[in-house]
Amino acid sequence: MAAPPPALSWALPLLAALAGAGGPQSFELPGARIDNIEVSGRGVLVAGGSCLYELWPELRLRRRVVPATAEQGCGEPPGVRSNLLLPYEEAGGVGVVLAGWTEKAGTCEVWEQPSYRQRLNRSEVVSCLPDGSTAGVIFQLADTWYLAVAATYSARPYRNRLDCEPSQSDEATVITVRSVVDLVSKEELGIIKRKKEPLHFVDALQWGDHFFFPYYTLKARQANNTEPPSMAVLHQLRPSEGGLSLKGHVYLECGCRNLIVSSSLVSQGKWGWWVGVFRRSRDPEALNEKAWNDTAVCIFGMEEMKEQACAFTHFSITGNSCDARSIKKLPTLIHSGLVAVYGTVVLNQIVLFLGTDDGQLLKAILNENMESNCPEVLYEIKEETSIFHKLRLDPVDNNYIYLSSDNKVRRIPVANCDRYVSEQECLSAKDPHCGWCSFYQRCTLKANCSNSTKDWYNISHAPDKDLKILLSFPEKNQVAVAASISKILTSCVIKIVKPVEIFYENVVLKNSSCFCNLTTLVVTDNDCLVLEASLSSSSWNITQTFRLKNCSRCIHKGECASCKWMRVSSATTCQDSCNAAASKEIATAQKTEHISIHSIEPLWISTLGKSEITVKGENFTRASGIKMILTGITGCKPDVIKVRNVLNDTQMTFALPPTRKEAKRICIQANGKKCSPPMTLHYVSVPFCFGITPNTSWISGGRKITTIGRNFNVVDSVIISDDQRSNLTVSRYPGNESEYHYLTPILSHATEGKVVDMMLKVETTFIPCAKLHYHPDPVFINYQLHTELDPDLELKIYKENDNLNISKTEVEIYLSYMDGAQTKKIWFSIQNITKKPDRSTILCKFKREVTDKIDFSTVKVFVKLGNFEHEVKPTSSHIYLYVLILLPIVVGVIIVAFVVTRYKSKELTRKQSQQLELLEYEIRKEIREGFAELQMDELDVVDSFGTVPFLDYKHFALRTFFPESGGFASIFSEDMPQSRDQTSKDESFNMLHALICNKNFLVTLIHTLEKQKNFSVKDRCLLASFLTIALQTKLVYLTHILEVLTKDLMEQSSNVQPKLLLRRTESVVEKLLTNWMSVCLSGFLRETIGEPFYLLVTTLNQRINKGPVDAITCKALYTLNEDWLLWQVSEFKTVTVNVIFEKIPENESGDACQTIQVNVLDCDTIGQAKEKSLQAFLNKNGFPYGLQLDEIGLELVSEEQQRELLDIDGSSEVMEDGIRKLNTIGHYEISSGATIKVFKKKTNTRSDVDYSDEHCHLILPDSEANKDVKGAGHKGKQKFKVKEMYLTKLLSTKVAIHSVVEKLFRSIWSLPNNKAPVAIKYFFDFLDAQAESKKITDPDVVHIWKTNSLPLRFWVNILKNPQFVFDIKKTSHIDGCLSVIAQAFMDAFSLAEQTLGKEAPTNKLLYAKDIPLYKKEVKAYYKAIRDLPPLTTSEVEEFLTQESKKHENEFNEKVALIEIHRYIVKYYDEIVSKLERERGFEEVQKQLQQVKALFDEKKKCKWL
Repeated sequence: MAAPPPALSWALPLLAALAGAGGPQSFELPGARIDNIEVSGRGVLVAGGSCLYELWPELRLRRRVVPATAEQGCGEPPGVRSNLLLPYEEAGGVGVVLAGWTEKAGTCEVWEQPSYRQRLNRSEVVSCLPDGSTAGVIFQLADTWYLAVAATYSARPYRNRLDCEPSQSDEATVITVRSVVDLVSKEELGIIKRKKEPLHFVDALQWGDHFFFPYYTLKARQANNTEPPSMAVLHQLRPSEGGLSLKGHVYLECGCRNLIVSSSLVSQGKWGWWVGVFRRSRDPEALNEKAWNDTAVCIFGMEEMKEQACAFTHFSITGNSCDARSIKKLPTLIHSGLVAVYGTVVLNQIVLFLGTDDGQLLKAILNENMESNCPEVLYEIKEETSIFHKLRLDPVDNNYIYLSSDNKVRRIPVANCDRYVSEQECLSAKDPHCGWCSFYQRCTLKANCSNSTKDWYNISHAPDKDLKILLSFPEKNQVAVAASISKILTSCVIKIVKPVEIFYENVVLKNSSCFCNLTTLVVTDNDCLVLEASLSSSSWNITQTFRLKNCSRCIHKGECASCKWMRVSSATTCQDSCNAAASKEIATAQKTEHISIHSIEPLWISTLGKSEITVKGENFTRASGIKMILTGITGCKPDVIKVRNVLNDTQMTFALPPTRKEAKRICIQANGKKCSPPMTLHYVSVPFCFGITPNTSWISGGRKITTIGRNFNVVDSVIISDDQRSNLTVSRYPGNESEYHYLTPILSHATEGKVVDMMLKVETTFIPCAKLHYHPDPVFINYQLHTELDPDLELKIYKENDNLNISKTEVEIYLSYMDGAQTKKIWFSIQNITKKPDRSTILCKFKREVTDKIDFSTVKVFVKLGNFEHEVKPTSSHIYLYVLILLPIVVGVIIVAFVVTRYKSKELTRKQSQQLELLEYEIRKEIREGFAELQMDELDVVDSFGTVPFLDYKHFALRTFFPESGGFASIFSEDMPQSRDQTSKDESFNMLHALICNKNFLVTLIHTLEKQKNFSVKDRCLLASFLTIALQTKLVYLTHILEVLTKDLMEQSSNVQPKLLLRRTESVVEKLLTNWMSVCLSGFLRETIGEPFYLLVTTLNQRINKGPVDAITCKALYTLNEDWLLWQVSEFKTVTVNVIFEKIPENESGDACQTIQVNVLDCDTIGQAKEKSLQAFLNKNGFPYGLQLDEIGLELVSEEQQRELLDIDGSSEVMEDGIRKLNTIGHYEISSGATIKVFKKKTNTRSDVDYSDEHCHLILPDSEANKDVKGAGHKGKQKFKVKEMYLTKLLSTKVAIHSVVEKLFRSIWSLPNNKAPVAIKYFFDFLDAQAESKKITDPDVVHIWKTNSLPLRFWVNILKNPQFVFDIKKTSHIDGCLSVIAQAFMDAFSLAEQTLGKEAPTNKLLYAKDIPLYKKEVKAYYKAIRDLPPLTTSEVEEFLTQESKKHENEFNEKVALIEIHRYIVKYYDEIVSKLERERGFEEVQKQLQQVKALFDEKKKCKWL
């Protein structure tokens, strides 16, 4: 088998991890439990909380439906439950849903999908009882749909009559047939009534022309009832009519289990089986005491039930009836708590999915004899909530099953194939969902393998697929087993199952067979023996069960001709009766049995196992070969555990291994005799804590803590651990499975707020539970004892407030006094604890007898809290003396404090006045300057900026097609050969090109790819761009494809929100439209829009550089975007310097030497001065200086010396925090008229530093920003800066460039020569036509469509990215300013009226007054385009043909075809499957296969 390609092998583990990282997909009902769940072709329907939820298959919410019964919304009225949910599809693909509710006498509503328009609402269709049953099935006859529904309309005498129940004459009705048109029950269609006993229906099934209703009587729920459940069978009266009649019922026996809890129909061809989960009825007082065999799965043939159903035991039917018959089946699976089943057939094998009451999803696979393997735990719910009784398979993707529990539905994969690591292990697991993927070299579902099915090997390739075990009897009292495939065995186990359970360990292996000697006592009077054999080799293992008949002579005398054996289910027994007594030999064996078992403790352990379990009984020391046998769910190998230690004649211990969560059958075997009567051993998950209360303790300990959680009955001890003392075991109080009580230990070293970890110890594992906070012991201040209420006593104890939240039940208070020489105690009753801001008060009372005499002079009061006991002192009279002494001192301190505070307050007031004066001055100054600037400032825009540096078409298109994929842009931008001929393409590319030029195939391909879950938005955009390039010379065809895909998108969007059409780029057609606009409007963009757009960018740059710009953050004083506003700037001035440019060899056209006047700011860094100097050279000469910015240096020329100017040198200012400030023109004290020379650096290495957090320019660190200002008149005063003072700079910038912005806007939405670009006119007319065909009369919808398709999809993209159009670099600052302009541009196209307040963002306020005018112009623009005469088809095709010719040979189309082919290969199976389902694609399939074969051949030759 081939290994995965090297390019993919590293990614496989990552992809596998990502696939499972997020857990299963799920949907959670808001505040309600799930009542019902069903699936349909549209997705999943979930009912709960009085509402219906329609979900996508991946469980995203599609729609919430509030039925008429829930008038106030979901959850109202409370208690409403959905008991019927039946989706079906009528002719024409119309989806219909029937939903039954317990509200209003059992209402049934009929809805039409997808709008959920209500067709009908009828009461008394389903049961209105909160726990009443309802089951129904929809069927069609003669173009009419019918509902056959069974329900418990009344439960008397088991419960009182409710108002919603039908009249007394109708309460016996149990099954009715109704037309879906009116849902009225009619005699001619079928009305079946019961006798006195109410019935509970579990399901409703259709098999051919018969209908099946599994049910049981309500009295079967009583513990002493033995009546088995039944299957009622109905058949059609006449083939062309909907009437049904009762054929009868048949009892279904599944080992004395008299309740059915879940049901499933499994069909394969003409064969059908009904699978039911049966449960024993339980005593209401012992509901939690589950036995290991409480529930079972039994399977019944549909034909057998149909033939045997003839009795009317429970029904009031006149006519011929037979005696009630029973069908007895041995359980296929036995388990302690099954609650749900779903069966299906995969690769001719029945697969059962089973739900348990503790949150497990099991998967069992049956062989041809209906025997189960050891079921696998497919998924486990962390909260261990019970599984809902309905399991449903995903109808769209059968690799998933829906698992419901409590208020949550989950989407679970049907197999965990990745648990098998080798090919042998994968195939030997016999899981039909799993197979070995040779492409990836791992076990996967078929859908997760490569694109070719031939790389996936399922269980039909397993080495043991035809393996069986053969029996023989070579000698007397001897049995031999051999495998049907000859191979050396590695192990062999033979076990007698019935009548006594015996394991044989003295098995003799002999190449490919083994044998053992049987005990003579095993064969009973009825000559029946059940034997189990297990064989293993190096590549397989197998276990089979056999029933032997007439074997006494064979085993005992060696005459084996009459012995007959057959393979049977592992649950087979030799007795048929439910309460079968042991045979005579077994009874004899019990009498001669040496040991007896009284008890086994504990019977609840965790899945971690148990190191010691104690068995109590008799005669242990006299027995030999003592074993404990643990048997779990059917099909799993039992655990045989040897005794660990026989302590004495009455006690022995065993060590139990870890295993999965389940209840197991446990028994003790000794001396090779019969196993002891079985008990139930519960393996449960490790304990889990929900929380503790209280979560605090005092350091003396002894506080009672209650822990809430689950499975506490397997906890060995509670451990308290902290950083100073670890693993301190605490004492436990009696609790139960969900509560654990213990007393906190003493932590003498604890400090305020000490936090310790509370852990649960199970065996050797420590499980974190909660955090416990220790606080100091409570402080009791004093008490007051009131005796005036004689004879009662009232005691008030005062304590300091703390964080302990002590309750009155935790406090014990007593009073001791002397009675002669004897000390007596009085215990008080705690009334309440009152908490005040300064202290807490504990109020206690004691009712004493009149005869009690208390010497109050000897009274002592004690408080006891757990281990803490404290004597409380009374209020002392000496406190008044202390007050008299301290009062003068306190008064003196207050007077001194008042004087000091008064002085400091005056000083502070003086400083604040100075600061306010300075702030007022600054605000006045800035406002005056801003006003003057708005009125007087003008921007000297360069009228002629030379040639606009347009990008050529190829680079413009690639930057538009691939804005984030630079790699593809570089590949497609490679120069093409001059002589490029279409015939030069080889056959594979020609065929692929021809294939995508097939419109039906291309549309189907795009839709198929978009439906794949892992076909991301990025993939969709790339595919659209590859198609645009591949069809660059066929724009007419590409336009047709765009039309078809846009119409399809409208169909998808029309049912939800038509205004959202083309809003985002989430589909291929949306990106295709962007590319199409870019191609068709490139000429218009270059000829009409390019010059005003370039003028805007140039003007913006010029405006920004007019004022200070911070070299570190690039923020500027003059900007359009508040986020880029430099409001921390100090005063600055313009400096005019003479810059000398020397002649350099690289610039041959330049003069020998030039001197140019350059305007710089005194706050400019040296780097900024260099940029302005180079820009001045370019403006004057029309060509750039020959050296780059990092290749030149500046030198200050003066008479004294020449000094090199650097951003950072030894003279740079260093701030307090070690941050260095960049040197500026002002730092070097350069004044106007100074001369600076530009020179070429000697090396190409940069002398300028890479700016980092250790440098600053105009925005100073906080420690420096508030230093004293060195200005006249303000010496020693701080200068304040407020950002809002500088917002006028945004307005001045807007005013300066306003004419340029308006010129650009109007060049976009004007019609030169009263003629619109062909592409815009064509597409707008197309949108108008679609709106008219869909009868959309709202003009706003069409306006939004046009806005989403042109301004939003094309123009905004261009306005924000000038580098797509021109050969320039876009800075982050320019990007921020263009975003403000683009926002104003889009606001002009918006129909929503903007209501802006004073707190609105500045980018909205900046153009707020201009937007209304722009909106009028936009509406006029749209109207003018619509009023233009429509384009003819020939005009549009001529324009598109000319555009195609313009761009011939621009791109490497072969690269685009290769990328398209990669997507086809990746999803080849899905594409082929889609083509097979559609008609008329037979020839296309052949072409696609040929293309794949040609490309595969190239791949082998490494051409691709």
